[in-house]
Amino acid sequence: MLYDLHELQRSFLTPLSAFTDTGSQLFSHPYSPFAYTPLSRHIAAGYELIHRLGKDYEKPEWCLPSTPIDGKQVAVKDTTVLHKSFCNLVHFKRRLPASRPADPKVLVVAPLSGHHATLLRDTVKALLPAHDVYITDWIDARMIAADQGPFHLDDYVRYVREFIQFLGPNLHVISVCQPTVPVLAAISLMSSDNDPCTPTSMTMMGGPIDPRESPTEVNLLATTNAYSWFEDNLIHRVPPRYPGSGRPVYPGFLQHTGFVAMNPQRHLRSHYDFYLDLIKGDDSDAEAHRRFYDEYNAVLDMPAEFYLDTIRVVFQEFLLPRGKWQIDGQLVDPSAITRTALLTVEGELDDISGLGQTRAAQKLCKNIPADRKQHYMVAGAGHYGIFSGRRWREKICPKIAAFIRQSA
Repeated sequence: MLYDLHELQRSFLTPLSAFTDTGSQLFSHPYSPFAYTPLSRHIAAGYELIHRLGKDYEKPEWCLPSTPIDGKQVAVKDTTVLHKSFCNLVHFKRRLPASRPADPKVLVVAPLSGHHATLLRDTVKALLPAHDVYITDWIDARMIAADQGPFHLDDYVRYVREFIQFLGPNLHVISVCQPTVPVLAAISLMSSDNDPCTPTSMTMMGGPIDPRESPTEVNLLATTNAYSWFEDNLIHRVPPRYPGSGRPVYPGFLQHTGFVAMNPQRHLRSHYDFYLDLIKGDDSDAEAHRRFYDEYNAVLDMPAEFYLDTIRVVFQEFLLPRGKWQIDGQLVDPSAITRTALLTVEGELDDISGLGQTRAAQKLCKNIPADRKQHYMVAGAGHYGIFSGRRWREKICPKIAAFIRQSA
């Protein structure tokens, strides 16, 4: 019912969004006479702000047409190389001279936690000049027909393992936030089976390997509410207008509400500053606001089974750090990992995965030689700062690049 009410609300807001978009253009376009009337900038700014608050946000494009390599801009094309029901494996193919030595092959495992994989655009952009990059591009569950069946956390682990095997040996895996848990599980199982495609290195960034360490508001939400509370209050059926009609999901609009509720004052201030930038004609800052919120407001529905499994396995029962997680009857044992190098990265100010939660992988992977394990705590970095922005580009990415080459 809640999803249906949301869709009804969207149907009312769509005409308003279209009207305010037209109004904004009418009072700002240089060929419009209304753009030269008193208070035209104020009116245009107000219209655009209302438009952006009420519009639908589609999945953004990658928009990575080229990358600098050896002082030259090289064309890049993003291509799906493997399609699964719930995820596409995307390759950022660079047009390199045949004589150039191959760069390390990297699989970036993106979160299935509300936002699209394009949230990691800055991550991919910084890696591209020196790495052959692949990424998991998770599909919005409302677009997946119900007859494709459910998708559980264990399925996520199976997908990661299949992608690693598809890409073959000498692979380096980077997981950001939520997927640190299933990635560690997949590599643990591969190591237990002596799989020849077991990755050469794994980088775990800001993830809840052991949420008992430095619990955040996200962790407390999971531990102070019963499993049934999440099932009864956050799971809804996809309405008939979508291909996934009838599929149980954790809707993107509920996730987005949760994102905003974590820091409402910051978002209010950001929108007010955007309004002032439009009035002042500060196009650069206004465009930066548009780019950020085009990404931030574009959310996807998560399969209900996956979300509820994550709540239970990761945040309530702590099965991975307790050594109790089994997949297909096989124990997930990180101590089986002996050849894969490990780098853990944490942000000092991370309010999603607190300090120590990712570093816990160092202790769990006790049989990796000490000279093949590293930990990096990024001073002054919050959760998003460890995979995007200045600190990512100038400090973290070079650290990961050096680690990958050292591990090869």
